[in-house]
Amino acid sequence: MSHPRKPAPAGAEHAPLELERFLPYQLSILSNTVSQAIANDYQRRYDLSMTEWRVMAVLARFHGLSAREVAERTAMDKVAVSRALAGLVEAGRVHRETHGNDKRRSVLSLTEAGWQIHDDVAPMARAHERELLARLDENERQWLTRILDKLLEDAPGMKPGER
Repeated sequence: MSHPRKPAPAGAEHAPLELERFLPYQLSILSNTVSQAIANDYQRRYDLSMTEWRVMAVLARFHGLSAREVAERTAMDKVAVSRALAGLVEAGRVHRETHGNDKRRSVLSLTEAGWQIHDDVAPMARAHERELLARLDENERQWLTRILDKLLEDAPGMKPGER
């Protein structure tokens, strides 16, 4: 018979992390909440996962990337990106071809069907962003942009102007 464990009391021995004030946790919660609100629309309309949409958005912005480069730019797991790409290729939303003479490297691009979905979803995403940012005044929006740019400056795989 197992006995239910009681939580350890906080004190000198234990210093619980205050998640509600921990920046990575706050950013994750905000990102997940905002992303899911946008995703609800395109998931219902296009049977498109959040990972698939992010891959499509990156390919719309940076044409001709490899799967590895997509994973780097999105900071998503390579396996998740690979699965998303397989589904997008199968659905006819992304085209994959070999790069010149290098058969090991594939180059990815949106198909016409992929562009049609992108051109419908991107304005919805921008509208959600505007709604979220409307809670801030102009000065706060400028500061938020500066702070995020500064925090992302040294993010792996990112170059200035590519975020």
